[in-house]
Amino acid sequence: MDLYLLIGQSNMAGRGNIEANDATQGNERLWMLTKQGDWLPAKHPLHFDKPNMVGVGPGLAFGIDMLNTGGSPIGLIPCAVGGSAISSWQAGGYDVATKTHPFDDAVIQLKKALASGQLKGIIWHQGEADSSPEKRKDYLAKLATMISTWRNLVNNPNLPFVAGEIGAFNEVHQAFNLELNKLPNLVTKTAVASSKGLMDKGDHLHFDAVSANELGKRFAIKMKQLQEQ
Repeated sequence: MDLYLLIGQSNMAGRGNIEANDATQGNERLWMLTKQGDWLPAKHPLHFDKPNMVGVGPGLAFGIDMLNTGGSPIGLIPCAVGGSAISSWQAGGYDVATKTHPFDDAVIQLKKALASGQLKGIIWHQGEADSSPEKRKDYLAKLATMISTWRNLVNNPNLPFVAGEIGAFNEVHQAFNLELNKLPNLVTKTAVASSKGLMDKGDHLHFDAVSANELGKRFAIKMKQLQEQ
């Protein structure tokens, strides 16, 4: 099984409303890892960070587009935590609001998944919690360190990593996205998926379901490009 780790905060976890057409999305060769470590057919919602809030995120559309005809099945490892700052995505990092350790918990889930396959890439959507001028100053340095840690964990210095821009519909996010787009020049085998033209669900923060699905497709395009290099 080809494995993909899905990490970040609420827009990776998904907050889009699940409509009838979203509920039927999936593929017989696409799987998701539950909190308990079981593989189930991948369906919305993938994540379980905040059960009363989770909805449509980019992960399912990403997985569907990553499937190759005749290729290996894909296993998605959902580990995003709504509201989590990048400081909690390092060893020992703690998210006060959810009383979780996002990075450490994701490592546990990844180790469960690795019994079934090989990690082929990571998609990351996070930054709303770090978009202020003060917090974004050292954001890229923290992100580079995190990427290196994941790569060391799986002994793959070239593991593809795709970050997603946060919602461009919010003017506060523009400066953060400019900073994020410096990542490919800083860290090899990384890319950034654009949020241009995507819409929020009315809260100026979370993508609606249509936009979350589109973002997932953009993640897949960038991931395939990195894998083909």
